[in-house]
Amino acid sequence: MISLIATVLNEGDSINGLLRSIQRQTRQPDEIVIVDGGSRDETIAIIRSYEDRLPLRLLVEAGCNISQGRNRAIEAARGDIIAVTDAGVVLGDDWLERISEPLRRDAGLNVVGGFFAADARTPFEMALGATTLPLAREIDGDAFLPSSRSIAFRKAAALRAGLYPEWLDFCEDLIFDLRLRRVAGAFAFEPRALAHFRPRSTLRQYVRQYFLYARGDGKANLWFKRHLVRYAAYLLLAPAILLAGLRIHPALWALYLLGGAAYLHQPYRRLPLLMRRSEYASPFFWLYCWLYCLFMIPWLRVVGDLAKMLGYPTGWRWRMRLRPPDWRRLPAEVNPGK
Repeated sequence: MISLIATVLNEGDSINGLLRSIQRQTRQPDEIVIVDGGSRDETIAIIRSYEDRLPLRLLVEAGCNISQGRNRAIEAARGDIIAVTDAGVVLGDDWLERISEPLRRDAGLNVVGGFFAADARTPFEMALGATTLPLAREIDGDAFLPSSRSIAFRKAAALRAGLYPEWLDFCEDLIFDLRLRRVAGAFAFEPRALAHFRPRSTLRQYVRQYFLYARGDGKANLWFKRHLVRYAAYLLLAPAILLAGLRIHPALWALYLLGGAAYLHQPYRRLPLLMRRSEYASPFFWLYCWLYCLFMIPWLRVVGDLAKMLGYPTGWRWRMRLRPPDWRRLPAEVNPGK
């Protein structure tokens, strides 16, 4: 039995897209469990309008965060295989079939990571998708930690891992993945199990997103070395190159170009594929999108880095003040008798 779960909050503009994509699945879920965190728009009414078309159960848990919502859904699910996605996502028609097939085929496998693709509809979203979202060919399947917009696992493994960390509001799926890997072993990677979603549509939304991601890293004490490298690059290396160019020779400023080329190589490689997936009203708009993205990608890289540099210490201060639980300790380690 396969249960498909999701959490939602004020998703009136996007929930139809998710539910319609579930209706189109080539392999239908045996049940769908959606937890609403207390929506104040029409989200709940829209979900209930699908109850006669889908095997749907809606649980309203006002005030719960995304981890709490996912945990309530997992606990309520009847299936031994649980597929997880998010609001704001449109699933590929064969998503559930592909993401569950390895688990149905191999009883010894516990987790399958699907993938995601940018459903960019504006030039800004195209630039942001190329800047922030890797292509499947860039992924090391053995090390990949899947987003919870596209993952499937056995319920028993999730329970052994202690479910999602309810004290954490962002990056909760990374913590869940890391704990799950410890109890469940190697993950399978199925890049054809695609969840399509729109990148943030404004610069303000993007800055907030990456600030909160980095704040979550700080709260969970994740990727310290990676963040340290970012601070070193912006606060030490960049000023050092500037001074070297002033005091030694201006030719040294070419190091900025070399560093920028290395840093922007992947986004510019992704851009042609993203552009091919999009539709354009005219050749002039296509050209405008290309020029816009070529100009915007470097700025988006820098702005995203600055947002992370502000977010990480905010999360770290929260961690030092409140001393959250050690996510590395599994339930069996906390209560060895269980």
